Amino acid sequence: MAKILVVDDERSIRAVLKEILMDDEHHQVEEAVDGFEAINLFTANDYDLVITDVRMPKVDGLEFLKRANALKPEVPIIILSANANVDLAVEAVRQGAFDYLAKPPNLNKLLVIVRNALDKAHLVKITSKTTKPKNAGLQEMIGDGKELAAIKQTIDKVAPTNARVLITGENGSGKELVAQWLHAKSTRANMPFIEVNCAAIPTELIESEMFGHEKGSFTSAVKQRIGKFESANGGTLF
Repeated sequence: MAKILVVDDERSIRAVLKEILMDDEHHQVEEAVDGFEAINLFTANDYDLVITDVRMPKVDGLEFLKRANALKPEVPIIILSANANVDLAVEAVRQGAFDYLAKPPNLNKLLVIVRNALDKAHLVKITSKTTKPKNAGLQEMIGDGKELAAIKQTIDKVAPTNARVLITGENGSGKELVAQWLHAKSTRANMPFIEVNCAAIPTELIESEMFGHEKGSFTSAVKQRIGKFESANGGTLF
C-alpha cells in the first residue's frame, strides 16, 4: 500500500481519483485543493507518489513540481491537465514529471502509470540501500578556504535536484571533480556518469556522437551507434 497525494481544485476529480486509488488499489490517499496546500503537505509528510493538476489557484502544478523536486526528487509526480497541450506535456516531463495525462484521465491508463511510478520509486529505494555508494574512492576536494566551502555547499544543495548545472573555471581548476561529486551526491549516483570532450570531436561528427545513429542511416553507418545522451540516460552527462 502506497501513500499518495492528490492535488486538484476540482472536488469531483479528487473524489474520482481517491475512490479508484483507495477502493481498487488499496492505497492511502490524501487531498490538497491547490498547489500551496500541497507544498505544505508534501513538506510535512512522506508520500510515495503525487498526482497533481496544472491549472490551480495560488500555486500551479508546474510550480509545485519544481518545488517538490527540489525537496524530494525521489518522489514521482504525475501531471494532469484539462488542456491536451503537447508543449505543456513536454515541459512537465522536462521539469521532472514522471508522466502526463489529459483530463478527464483514462482511469485504466492512469492506474498503469501509477503502478509504473510506484514500481520505479520502490526500485530507487532498494538500489539506494543496497548499492555501494559511488563516491567510494572518489578523489576528495582538498582545502578549507571559504571559496571551496561555498562550492561544497552548492554541490550539496544542487545535487539532489534535477537542475542542469553549468560549471565554469580555468583549466586545471577542478571542473571535472565538481561534476563527479554532483553525480555522486545525486539520486542518479547508481546510473552512468558520461563525460564528453566536445572540443576533441570534429564538427561533422558531433551530432552522431551525441545522438547516435542507426545502421544504414547514412552511407558510412555500417552499424548502430549509441549516442552519449542515450548512454547517460538516467545518469549524468558532463
